[in-house]
Amino acid sequence: MKAVRLLLFLLGFMVSLPLQAATPQVEFQTSFGNFVIELYPDKAPKTVDNFLEYVNSGFYEHTLFHRVVERFVVQGGGFSPDMRQKKTLPPIPNEANNGLKNERGTVAMARRFEPDTAAAEFFINLADNKHLNYYRPQAAYMGYCVFGRVIRGMDVVEKISHAPTLSAGILHELPRQNIVIEKVAVLETPLMVSEQDRKPEVAPPEKIINSAKKGKKRG
Repeated sequence: MKAVRLLLFLLGFMVSLPLQAATPQVEFQTSFGNFVIELYPDKAPKTVDNFLEYVNSGFYEHTLFHRVVERFVVQGGGFSPDMRQKKTLPPIPNEANNGLKNERGTVAMARRFEPDTAAAEFFINLADNKHLNYYRPQAAYMGYCVFGRVIRGMDVVEKISHAPTLSAGILHELPRQNIVIEKVAVLETPLMVSEQDRKPEVAPPEKIINSAKKGKKRG
């Protein structure tokens, strides 16, 4: 009986290995701290493949979080510290109709108004942004494709979102202090993730946000 139980355990362990490989995790090291996101290739295969191509090529290293809006999003992955927009691969199809919602902590692709224009830039939702979800197949209602979620370090993302901002050229919510993505890499040993990890705590209370904003002026 013990031998049978051991065999069943080993079989179960072997079956679970492909599941871990199917949900890659990527760590971002930034000038404000580190965070980890989990990707969902089963829901957005083309988007995840595209994102990992940028990750593995080193494209995101030494780029900025160039747009931060409290209680909305932080966006990055397209501009160098000298404010030059990086050349990208061709845009990808919009996979927003995949059942995933733009909820707090999720990661989605940024794009222009036209649905199939996402390339390298991504954003992290700081709230449940229902207006960014897919509703129907018209350009104004196609939504923004969610392809991952922050599973560790949401406090770092919140810290980024409180950075004082200014307007500079085409960028209107640019942090006054450069927030640099220093390194991005797929984790060789994925983190053990619980369902609670996939549900970031609610945004900080108003008094904490007000404290973080003390002395803050927008340009």
